[in-house]
Amino acid sequence: MGRYVDGFVVPVKKDRLDEYKKLAKLASQVWRDHGALEYLEAVADDVDVGKRTSFPRSVKLKDDEVVIFAFITYKSRAQRDKVNKAVMADPRFADMLENKDLPMDGKRMFWGGFKGLVEAGFA
Repeated sequence: MGRYVDGFVVPVKKDRLDEYKKLAKLASQVWRDHGALEYLEAVADDVDVGKRTSFPRSVKLKDDEVVIFAFITYKSRAQRDKVNKAVMADPRFADMLENKDLPMDGKRMFWGGFKGLVEAGFA
């Protein structure tokens, strides 16, 4: 059985990217403290707007925004469910969610869980 992966894509205001990075660093610590194996968030660098589909189209990207692509890995789906439950109960995460002035638009964020299919190069 392979790892389990949560992935998400979210638009972030370009002029608030440093602020978002601070939130992402906190989130990475919270998830890893509760057992996530890896946590990665990356900012779009080479992402064209496709004719039909693309990362920018997927979040209805605005001119003043950039796309963030992220994933979190776990040993299994069961471990992911346990970790996410603990994260949602963690006061550090609750404080993030209570912030009404976030540097990203959560309404245009999308995410999902995935079973590992091919794995190579992970520690």
